[in-house]
Amino acid sequence: MTHHDATPSDGERRLQAHLGSRERADAFYDRQVHPYLTAAMRDFVHRQSMVFLSTADARGQCDATFRAGPPGFVVTLDDRTLAYPEYRGNGVLASAGNITENPHIGLLFMDFTHDHIGLHVNGSAGLVSDYDLRGAHPRLPTDTAPGRRPLLWTLVNVHEAYVHCSKHIPHLEPAPRTASGHKRPKDADYFTENPAATAGVPGLTREGPLGHPHAGILDR
Repeated sequence: MTHHDATPSDGERRLQAHLGSRERADAFYDRQVHPYLTAAMRDFVHRQSMVFLSTADARGQCDATFRAGPPGFVVTLDDRTLAYPEYRGNGVLASAGNITENPHIGLLFMDFTHDHIGLHVNGSAGLVSDYDLRGAHPRLPTDTAPGRRPLLWTLVNVHEAYVHCSKHIPHLEPAPRTASGHKRPKDADYFTENPAATAGVPGLTREGPLGHPHAGILDR
């Protein structure tokens, strides 16, 4: 009998049976899925400057978002625990709010520049104050966002961690953010339907980009 630490969902198993992929799936579970972070995974997380994360509220309504910071802003406290800082931002706190209702969380770290590989980390999360987490972990970094202090930290207990294969991961070259002369709406107005927000932006008209009818961001 095949042994693995992963706990496949009923949906996974039904589709594997339907598509005849059970044997391949078991091989993946056995070789790639770990209930902890390996040393290589911890080193990988320490090098990353971004992570995509997903949460859901008590009704199962999902939210996907993005976090970024200096390499190591997501901290591996040990082989079964991660932490990342929460800042004031726009004040919505969507992910943190979901976690107060539903602790399940998924994180995806992606290396677009060097090894072109990804790491999935799934687990359960809770919120902890900056003061309390620093009391327990005095070596917690203080410069995750220069000049800003975390409101909270999200503490993630790792349930499973596994590779995201390199196929189709694009190569991106890091580049400094410099003024390009390209005009665009402010962040708060970028996706609105306010004509004033896009006034003077080249290519955006009431008829649509470059005057193409029915393709405008202002029409529904």
